[in-house]
Amino acid sequence: MDFQEVLKIMEALRGEKGCPWDKEQTKESLNPFIIEEAYELIEAIDENDPEKIKEELGDLLFQIVFQCQLAKENNQFQISDVIEKIVGKMVARHPHVFGKADYKTTNEVLVHWEEQKKLEGKIRESILEGVPVALPSLLRAHRLQNRAAGVGFDWENVGDILKKLDEELREFKEALETKKQDRIEDELGDILFMLVNISRFIGINPEDALRKTISKFISRFRYIEMNAAERGRKLSEMTLKEMDLLWDEAKGMES
Repeated sequence: MDFQEVLKIMEALRGEKGCPWDKEQTKESLNPFIIEEAYELIEAIDENDPEKIKEELGDLLFQIVFQCQLAKENNQFQISDVIEKIVGKMVARHPHVFGKADYKTTNEVLVHWEEQKKLEGKIRESILEGVPVALPSLLRAHRLQNRAAGVGFDWENVGDILKKLDEELREFKEALETKKQDRIEDELGDILFMLVNISRFIGINPEDALRKTISKFISRFRYIEMNAAERGRKLSEMTLKEMDLLWDEAKGMES
């Protein structure tokens, strides 16, 4: 089975005798599915499940093919143009692989990457430009902080960041006492931003860290639910102490 088969299927789905749903779609209507498929792929990668990764890669690829089919129908571009574009970009941005340049470090590669972007006409008024607004907020904060740190706007050590976090926590507690929702929201945002700063400084992606913690929470809470069901109990009938004991049991089973 080759790539052309996927293109033929897509054309058939959009064709005269195709699927009513597929024929109704637009570039904009497919946006949620692109995001959803990307996150399902990330989930499969986190689970280290090769079969699931293979399936989710296919689903994401199909969304790309779908967008290219819509563009082709509107005489904008074809998938061959997309391939040509990315091939040209990668070759130009990796002269140390495809040319005679000699870059030894990751930093040298990144410097050239930015210089090449300028040559491509992607000149930014601010180094913070180009980070997609649609990114999840934790990931966007992480990317923006990385950009700023790249020109020296960064902390000297993690201890200084932790002191700043303590300061933000104090300000948040003071905001709680005022009961002013706008101020509370503002101070909570500062705390989250500092936590992202800490994670970035120590080399951890906050989006990945939170996603894994969410998975742990789901697993432990499901343990509580299953144990309650086995005992013929409803969660609403259990005390917090009983649920905490089951939570600790689930946590102990992970180690």
